Amino acid sequence: MSAKTPLTVKGAELLRAELHELKTVQRPAIITAIAEARSHGDLSENAEYAAAKERQSFIEGRIAEVESKISNAQIIDPATMDADGRCVFGATVDLEEVGGGTVTYQIVGDDEADIKLGKISISSPIARALIGKYAGDVAEVQAPGGVREYEILDVRYV
Repeated sequence: MSAKTPLTVKGAELLRAELHELKTVQRPAIITAIAEARSHGDLSENAEYAAAKERQSFIEGRIAEVESKISNAQIIDPATMDADGRCVFGATVDLEEVGGGTVTYQIVGDDEADIKLGKISISSPIARALIGKYAGDVAEVQAPGGVREYEILDVRYV
């Protein structure tokens, strides 16, 4: 039995939507494509058939992966959290880099992380440095270019 993986409500919704798409749209489409390729005759020299079977294998693997992620997820709703202003999983944090600009990040699960959307993984160095801290605290992050300091301006649970 593997440990539960934290996931935000939004992340769980996205996984469920992907699973629905895979099962109701992509799986039937690939079954149709395989049947079509089979009707073309000799399967040993049928590139369409080989490509369709490879695609089917990918889709079935992804369905199993998404189902596993959903079943092992611990879904956390940041809006219902009472963390007393502390940085925790799901929190949205406004930061000011000491000697630099300001950024806003939400601490999310590994599968949800997307720096372009301001979502950082709970296992990232920045998130690990922020966890447990409050607004007004300074978090030191060991970056490849050396230590960077971020002052926590605000912590929200949205």
